Amino acid sequence: MAQIHVSAVILNWNTCDLLRQFMPLVVENCKKPGVEVVLADNGSTDNSVTWVKENYPDIRIIELGENLGFAEGYNRALSMIDSEFSVLLNSDAAPAKDWLEPLIQTMHSYPDTAACVPKILSFNEPNRFEYAGATGGFIDRFGYTFCRGRIFNISEFDNGQYNQPGQVFWGSGSALMVRTALYRETGGLDHDFFAHMEEIDWCWRVKNRGFSIRYVPDSVVYHLGGGTLSYRNPKKTFLNFRNNMLLILKNKPGMPGWGTIFFRFFLDYIAMVKFIFSGEFDFAKAVPRAHYSFLSRIGYYIRKRRQLMPMVTKSKHSETYQGSIVVDFFLLKKTLFSQLGFYPNNNSNNR
Repeated sequence: MAQIHVSAVILNWNTCDLLRQFMPLVVENCKKPGVEVVLADNGSTDNSVTWVKENYPDIRIIELGENLGFAEGYNRALSMIDSEFSVLLNSDAAPAKDWLEPLIQTMHSYPDTAACVPKILSFNEPNRFEYAGATGGFIDRFGYTFCRGRIFNISEFDNGQYNQPGQVFWGSGSALMVRTALYRETGGLDHDFFAHMEEIDWCWRVKNRGFSIRYVPDSVVYHLGGGTLSYRNPKKTFLNFRNNMLLILKNKPGMPGWGTIFFRFFLDYIAMVKFIFSGEFDFAKAVPRAHYSFLSRIGYYIRKRRQLMPMVTKSKHSETYQGSIVVDFFLLKKTLFSQLGFYPNNNSNNR
C-alpha cells in the first residue's frame, strides 16, 4: 500500500443526502497513489456513517461521537492524521478532475506556505464564483472580510479575470489544503468560534507568524454552499457578527485592534437598523445577541490575545485592504473586486 501523503478530510454532521450526491465525485477525483479520503463524523444521527461503510468501505472513518462543531471536529480529526498535507473539504464540495496536483505542487514550491486554496465555483452555477470562497479571501482595515470574486452578496462570473496565482489573506474552509503538522503546532481552528470565520482566524494567526496563504487557480472545486447552515439563517448572522469581533481582538496587533472593535460596534448597529427597516427582525436581534456573547467573555478573549501577541513576527500584510469595503460597496457602488484598485501583493498600489 502506498504511503499516504494527502488526506482529504470531510467533516460530516447529518448530511447523508449530501454525501450521496458528492462522495462519488470526491472518491473519483482523489484516486491517485498516496491520497486517502477520510470521513470525520460529528456524532451524526442520520444514516451517514452506515451509508459510507456500505458503499465506500475503503474510506477511512473517524467517529467523533458528538457534534463538536466545525473547528473542534477538524482539530480532533487532524490529530489522528499523519499525512504531510490535509484538505479540509466540505461535504457539499465537488472537486474537479486533477484538482489535487496543483495544490500539492504549490505547497512544495513555497515552503513558507501554510495553506493554499483552489478556485471555488458555485455547484449550481458553475460559471459563477461561490459565495464562501471564490478566488481567495481578504480583509479590510476595519476587519470586514470579502473574497476576490464575491463582495457581500454579489458574486461575479468567472471569465478568467482572476486566474493569476498568488498570496491571499485567507482561504475558505470549504476546500483548504494545510500542512498537517503546522496546523497542529499552531493550535488548529479555535473551537470558541464553533462555526464561521475559524479558518480566517487560523490563517491570520499563521500569517502573523510569517507564513503565507496562497490561491491556486489551476485547482477547481465546485461548492454548493449552505449545506449545514443556510446563508439566510439568523444563527449564521449571530456567529458572523460575534466571531468577527473575536477575530479582530485575537489577531490585530497594537492599540488599533481595540479602536477597530469599538468602531465595529457602531457599524454593527447601523446594520441592525437596516435589518429592522427591511423587516428582517430575527436578523436584527442577532446583532445585540452577538455583542452580548462577545462582551460576556471579554476577559477570556483578552487572555487569548495576550498569549498570541508575543508570537507575532509580521504585523502588516499587503493582503489587507486599506480602504473600507462597506463604504466602497454600499456608498460608492463598487461591487466588483477589480473596481477597488486593490493589488494585494503590491504595496504601492494598495491605498
